[in-house]
Amino acid sequence: MTSAIAPNQSPRLQVESLACAHGGPYDLTLAAGECVAVGGRSGSGKSVLLRMIADLDPHTGEVRLDGRACSSWPAPTWRRHVVYHAAEPAWWAPTAREHFGADGCSRVEALLPRLDLDPALLDADITRLSTGERQRLALIRSLARSPRVLLLDEPTSALDHAGTSAVERLLAECVGLGLSVLWVTHTPEQAVRIGHRHVEIRERRLHAS
Repeated sequence: MTSAIAPNQSPRLQVESLACAHGGPYDLTLAAGECVAVGGRSGSGKSVLLRMIADLDPHTGEVRLDGRACSSWPAPTWRRHVVYHAAEPAWWAPTAREHFGADGCSRVEALLPRLDLDPALLDADITRLSTGERQRLALIRSLARSPRVLLLDEPTSALDHAGTSAVERLLAECVGLGLSVLWVTHTPEQAVRIGHRHVEIRERRLHAS
């Protein structure tokens, strides 16, 4: 994924005066098929921004998906279309397979080799997997929901070079097919590789980087 790829310019996500006690107001527009890299110092509010967009944290302001306000959507439906992918995703069942619905299994199995994951990992005790394996499985879990917008909070923080490259390639293809992505990263080199645009949070505001 490179900034030289021109995204589809139709609006997908519009963030308007989004704010809470920990940051904002934020304004941002994300096109369909665009990836925006989000940077900023630790504690600057990057995760808070993503969680507000996903309607997981209390906030003021508005977010629109394809022109429709978040406040007009049932919360579960909004969060199915606008998926927040945490830096440390939660697991609430003993195996990864139990986190995937039956209707999404075929897509999950197709994605596993793209991230160099053995299908047997789906039935392994989730607590016995490495941090990197869990991180890649969690990304597959998020993609299997077929979101319109994916909010990524450092999705490669536990991965080596090969794993990071595999994730970047897979997400580049998804973006090319129309997925819109906000990608929090602390690595300037990664921001250049994956972002059509780069923004940074400083002093509770978003700045073009």
